[in-house]
Amino acid sequence: MERPAWAPRSIDISVPSVSRIYDYYLGGSHNFEVDREAARRAMEFMPGLPKIMQANRAFMRRAVRYAAAEGITQFLDIGSGIPTFGNVHEVAQAAAPDARVVYVDHDPVAVAHSEAVLAGNDRADVVAADLCKPREILASPRLERLIDLNRPVALLLVAILHFVEDADDPYGAVAELRGALAPGSLLILTHASYEGIPLPAERAEGAVDVYKNIRNPLIMRSRDDIARFFEGYDMVEPGLVPMPHWRPESAPEDEDPYAFSGFAGVGRTA
Repeated sequence: MERPAWAPRSIDISVPSVSRIYDYYLGGSHNFEVDREAARRAMEFMPGLPKIMQANRAFMRRAVRYAAAEGITQFLDIGSGIPTFGNVHEVAQAAAPDARVVYVDHDPVAVAHSEAVLAGNDRADVVAADLCKPREILASPRLERLIDLNRPVALLLVAILHFVEDADDPYGAVAELRGALAPGSLLILTHASYEGIPLPAERAEGAVDVYKNIRNPLIMRSRDDIARFFEGYDMVEPGLVPMPHWRPESAPEDEDPYAFSGFAGVGRTA
């Protein structure tokens, strides 16, 4: 397999990557056949996976515009993945030209490509770090250059927490990040769940098993378990809902049934 120029020498391009599989679902070009093969296996069980990812991205864009309209100009996107069209910095800086954005990911491909995309943008940067190590994120010089934690921040955890097993204490990581945020900050979150998927859970488990087999377990939490991530936040209306129902810009009934898989919500610190 020939290594393209955008793939860092340090990564094993024979092993599937969650970030590159997500990029494939969204129609991106920064993925390999090993990623496409894993995605196609998952889609044999859940053919609507690309629709779910598109709904995630559409919610993210609406939530970022909401945050900007609320006067927030600082955005911290953890588990940001490979930048594709309409990413956080594009949406935020279109709404508020002075907006500052820091992406965080532990995937070397996501970090390398983010650096290339952000070259020349002095109000956006990327940090190589892991959600499960919040202190490393918060102490990063790149974050400190752009984000003033004494002012409100929009923290994005979009389609990332369902890749963190309970043994790695995702609730503790989210609580630690919340503790570092100023009053008036927002948590913007989506999470996969069996609830809302338009097929039997037994069939959806086949797609979950694909992720388990590539050593990136997909944790399908219940709505109640997802709601626990918002402890310490006041929920913004309409609360924790299927993605198309969060402040829609078009009629939800026109959405693909798969778009209603999982939940999305925004919370505000007091």
